[in-house]
Amino acid sequence: MDTLAETLSVRLAKWQQDIAELARQFILEIIDLADRDALDILRSRSVEQEVLDLLDEY
Repeated sequence: MDTLAETLSVRLAKWQQDIAELARQFILEIIDLADRDALDILRSRSVEQEVLDLLDEY
């Protein structure tokens, strides 16, 4: 099994049920976007934070 999948499996078992379910939903959304080659159109959090920081400067 891939290291990422192994890590995810371990963490999902350790997290509180509501946190694990939320993580599963996010991961399923990411998989769906990757299947549709749509990941590149999403802004990352770091890019959004950079924009917010720039706006704060003005």
